[in-house]
Amino acid sequence: MKQRIAIPASFARKRHHLSILGNRRSKTLAIAFLCLFVLIVLLLGTQIISTDGLEINLQAQNQPPEFAHPFGTDWLGRDMLTRTLHGLSLSLWVGLLTAICSAVLALVLGTTSAIMGGKVDVAITWLIDVFFSLPHLVLIILVAFAAGGGVGGLLISIIITHWMALARLLRAEVLQIKNSDYVQLSSKLGRSPFWIARHHMIPHLFPQFLVGLILQFPHAILHEAGLTFLGLGLSPETPALGIILSESMRYLSAGYWWLSVLPGVALLIAVKAFDILGASMRALLDPKTSQG
Repeated sequence: MKQRIAIPASFARKRHHLSILGNRRSKTLAIAFLCLFVLIVLLLGTQIISTDGLEINLQAQNQPPEFAHPFGTDWLGRDMLTRTLHGLSLSLWVGLLTAICSAVLALVLGTTSAIMGGKVDVAITWLIDVFFSLPHLVLIILVAFAAGGGVGGLLISIIITHWMALARLLRAEVLQIKNSDYVQLSSKLGRSPFWIARHHMIPHLFPQFLVGLILQFPHAILHEAGLTFLGLGLSPETPALGIILSESMRYLSAGYWWLSVLPGVALLIAVKAFDILGASMRALLDPKTSQG
């Protein structure tokens, strides 16, 4: 006769917890890959789709959404889906460039503040507080205007107004690692600062840096579209979403709702995909998620 082996309740609870955690991580990873796939398609889609929809065709002007033109056509007969995809791709490339530059700036200032300490730390911390105390949107507009607008003003305004939160986070991480027992022990054992940075600093900072970089994408995309909409960003002949939305607003009263609504919805979907991707990466890379 077989005997039943009693499983301790604590072991059963732990196994159940690990099962739930595994399922959660699998779902999070699947969502992250799905969002990443969508964003890659948007970035590279303009290299695949035809540019015929950007040509003027007065015989097809102001057509509502239909099978041949899912986003309709504009007042010049151009396909709005093609224009929207090109605008999204341009916005994503601008967001990618500005997010990388802003994240690198945050990494340099945050780590320098924590490692140097003293007056350098006080100065950088004061600078972060000053930037945080100013109205964000007003600061972006003023910097873009002071930089002369255009592509240069757009890039500068986004880069220098989005580094503060990540710099503060990285500074706190470096201070915590710097004062940890294993770093102090490595220093006493004669390890060089480069060895300590490679084996202790970088592995701890990289997840925070990566998540912070991804989470800057949606802000950069929205601000690029907003500045371009206000006339402080990309030039009017550029197929940017801000230009599309700005031009389409004058046709809303005529009933041509698809000219602004559908590109706006596409922009919101892309921004939300970045938000979900950043949250998913944070959930995957944050050690605290393993604690439930």
